Amino acid sequence: MKRNIVIAVVTAAALVGGGTATALAVAGDDDDSTSVTRTDDDRDDRGEERSDDRDGDDDGAVRAAAPGDVTAAEAITAALKHTPGTAVSAELDDGSWEVDVLAEGDTWHTVRIAPDSGKVLGAQKDDEDDAAEVRAALKGASVTAEDAAKAAAAKGTVVSVDLDDDGGDKGWEAETRASGGDARDWNVDPKTASVTPDRDDE
Repeated sequence: MKRNIVIAVVTAAALVGGGTATALAVAGDDDDSTSVTRTDDDRDDRGEERSDDRDGDDDGAVRAAAPGDVTAAEAITAALKHTPGTAVSAELDDGSWEVDVLAEGDTWHTVRIAPDSGKVLGAQKDDEDDAAEVRAALKGASVTAEDAAKAAAAKGTVVSVDLDDDGGDKGWEAETRASGGDARDWNVDPKTASVTPDRDDE
């Protein structure tokens, strides 16, 4: 005699701003099917965008990118398609990539890229006055920010790449995160793309 066991648990909670409903059904014997349905909805009914606080850090630390996320190089490519110019830095911060682009006429833009889809979330013009220093640091360089990000990716998941235009060691700086969350800083040569440990990180 076949025996079917069905267990259904439904929990509904009416909360201000959202609720959660969970349904679980399990069928035994010859029917090995298991169905799990879960709906989480904590969107603001007024259509306001809720903040992403997955980091759980008060100091604004970068979120380590998960496998399958948009890479630093891909974020830079997406930003430059939206705002042509020279990418000077890219950082995964507050749940999105922020790419600084020096456009024509020494105009700065910050372009925000979604880390899961690569879509442009927004862009704004910035008031920066160091365009001359940046262009001087990049003079003779053949390695772009995108190239530097790709080179540093061999050392771990790149969460930031930035142009160092101070001092004598001008070039690219990159920060990577290992699978365990350990951070490392690297220098990327602006002419050869060779990656070496940052001396201050040793």
